[in-house]
Amino acid sequence: MSMNPWPVIRAALRRYRYSALAFVLLVAAGVSLAVAIVSQERALRSGSAKAADKFDLIVAAPCSRTDALLTAVFLRPGGSQLLSPELSARMLNDTRAAFVSPLAFGDSYRGQAVVGVTAALVEHLSGGLVEGRVFVTREEVVVGAASPLKLGERFHPAHGLHPAGEAQGGDDALDAHEALLTVVGRMRPTGSPWDRAVLAPVEQVWATHRLPSGHAPDSTQLGPPFDAAHTPGIPAAVLHTPKLAQAYQLRSAYTGRESMAFFPAEALLQLYAVLGDMRQLMSLLALVTQALVLLAIIASVLILFRLLTPQFVTLRALGAPRRYVFAIAWGFTASLMVSGVALGLAGGYALSFAISRWLARSTGVALQPGLGEAELLMALAMLAIGLLLATLPAWRLQRVPLARAMKDY
Repeated sequence: MSMNPWPVIRAALRRYRYSALAFVLLVAAGVSLAVAIVSQERALRSGSAKAADKFDLIVAAPCSRTDALLTAVFLRPGGSQLLSPELSARMLNDTRAAFVSPLAFGDSYRGQAVVGVTAALVEHLSGGLVEGRVFVTREEVVVGAASPLKLGERFHPAHGLHPAGEAQGGDDALDAHEALLTVVGRMRPTGSPWDRAVLAPVEQVWATHRLPSGHAPDSTQLGPPFDAAHTPGIPAAVLHTPKLAQAYQLRSAYTGRESMAFFPAEALLQLYAVLGDMRQLMSLLALVTQALVLLAIIASVLILFRLLTPQFVTLRALGAPRRYVFAIAWGFTASLMVSGVALGLAGGYALSFAISRWLARSTGVALQPGLGEAELLMALAMLAIGLLLATLPAWRLQRVPLARAMKDY
């Protein structure tokens, strides 16, 4: 008799293919859930960090740093207070920074936020435009890489943010401003919500809301220097400097009773702490699920061996060595475990990728899921436990006396 156990294992897999498939899917479900949780949490961390990477220092009115970060970097609507006009003008003209750009919110077009900025911030975020040029007049705008607006297209911005917009019967037409803006450039992808934003000269946004434009009433100037007598209060500003010492100097200068200055990484740590708590909760749920899966695996292994026992008894009666019977019994379950874990890894990556796509559409943050060391270790742990459990019934089967086994089965 051939001592190769695989022909017998393949024959058993074909005969009990539906039971074997249910076993594989059970293992795959437990592995997929654990892999997706860990992979997605890491993708959120790296994606949010990349989105905030170009924002060196943010200054806003005293409030929650997380709220200010969500508003300035992730363009989430917020109700932050305004900095005083005096402080705003002094900060916007601060020569210690390479550039200072105000952020003016409040308008949108078909669900795309219209943000008032300076040309320097557009160039900094994009690192050069993919097409067109930066705005040079108040009626020109630059759009993000994912904006559906095309070069040369003209539109009226609307007050407030209407997610549906005109395209789906929203309120853009009802709240539209008189200003007619023209798209003259498109940014490179940034992996952040700014890819779906419309960047307009801050002077245009101020004038649209009947505020001083930062310059003399008859001036058409864009950008710094700003006239302190005609500069309104701003909700936030982005300060950029390539020198770390100056960045800390500016943070200290604008941290006080009237304003707060912070590095986005500081606020991200608070968000990561929340994500860490969520991860612990989800990991606990995944562990409970895996424990239930392991219990189901034990039950499934016992059922499968109950089905296969008559064949094993027959092999022993024909003179097959006990080691050969053990190899067949263990190899049958091992092949199912390996298939289940491999399918679980693929399924976990696919699930994480699908969640990342959904989150990217809803938040604008580009997420790149992948399989890391933690996910592989979890999968290998599940595989090792499964293979260990498979040895117990296999060992018992080849240890039972043949006479007793023939009588029982």
